[in-house]
Amino acid sequence: MSDEQIELSIVMPCLDEAETLATCIGKARGFLERHGVAGEVVIADNGSRDGSPEIAERCGARVVRVAAKGYGSALLGGISGARGRYVIMGDADDSYDFANLKPFIERLRAGDDLVMGNRFRGGIAAGAMPPLHRYLGNPVLTRIGRLFFGSPCGDFHCGLRGFRREAILGLDLRTTGMEFASEMVVRATLQGLRIGEVPTTLSKDGRNRPPHLRSWRDGWRHLRFLLMYSPRWLFLYPGLLLMLAGLTVGGLLLPGPWHAGGIEFDIQTLLYAALAVIIGFQSVLFAVFTKVFVINEGLMREDRRLTRLFDYVTLEVGLIAGLLLLLLGMGGTFHAVHEWSSRSFGPLVPAESLRLAIPAGLALVLGSQILLSSFFLSILGLRRR
Repeated sequence: MSDEQIELSIVMPCLDEAETLATCIGKARGFLERHGVAGEVVIADNGSRDGSPEIAERCGARVVRVAAKGYGSALLGGISGARGRYVIMGDADDSYDFANLKPFIERLRAGDDLVMGNRFRGGIAAGAMPPLHRYLGNPVLTRIGRLFFGSPCGDFHCGLRGFRREAILGLDLRTTGMEFASEMVVRATLQGLRIGEVPTTLSKDGRNRPPHLRSWRDGWRHLRFLLMYSPRWLFLYPGLLLMLAGLTVGGLLLPGPWHAGGIEFDIQTLLYAALAVIIGFQSVLFAVFTKVFVINEGLMREDRRLTRLFDYVTLEVGLIAGLLLLLLGMGGTFHAVHEWSSRSFGPLVPAESLRLAIPAGLALVLGSQILLSSFFLSILGLRRR
């Protein structure tokens, strides 16, 4: 068949899957023939040494050899080398049902850009998924992904999924490991692609060797990716919470010591409250920097709220705000020095002097940060304009 005639490419990443590869290819080809779908089976081989490529070719599959190591690299190579308008990807360990792909192709034909399988709705056979993954890893990471990005997917890490090839290639996916599964869902959600979901089953894989997946390592890579792609939850919300806590505690302690439950909180607590405000403010700035950077790099769509914010918070506004805080800090510092001079520059009472010096120092630090950040954001904004 010519490239124009191929509707569906079934892509399987492969690294030493000789035990199960022929079975998976047979099921996939059987589906294509049984339902009259013009398609191909593509094996994205990632350096197998057990004869998997030769088995694939004997079974009528097309082999795409991918030199770069990693699950994501193998899939990207296979998707790039696929010739179909649609792609359905799945592992070559005989855990996914390649004989029952009709719900995927129907949703793709109906206009979905990405169709996710959901193993929790379709059924998980006994022993097919370790309890750690079934009751902790997958549910927790899926809930985090839905919370952070508003994704409709109920099973972020299902390896059986279909998509419109050009839509997914247009996302410019970049991860090379197991977190590729999360990146595809997150980027598709952020770019506003049409996402559907169908129930699918998961069987116990047919291999005698351990899987390539490493629970804690790969789980951390998924979580790390979700955090890195959500500046709000990684930087903004924790930063705002720290600032609110620091300002609240500082406001209580500025007039004098504060007593609660027989405990006296004084200037030592005030110092840590000021540090909380500084760290929180830095975290908020990182959220803004990261958001501007990822938009500039094309990793996220333009954020209208951020654009409107920059219409009002310009370089000049930032400079004025920073200078006002610096003046306020310097005024407090001069007042503290004047109080010291009134004592002939002798010993000071820390509970009195630091209650003025700490807020003055906080204003100086925040003013400096605002000045520097305003210039840095203006530099980032050059590319945006």
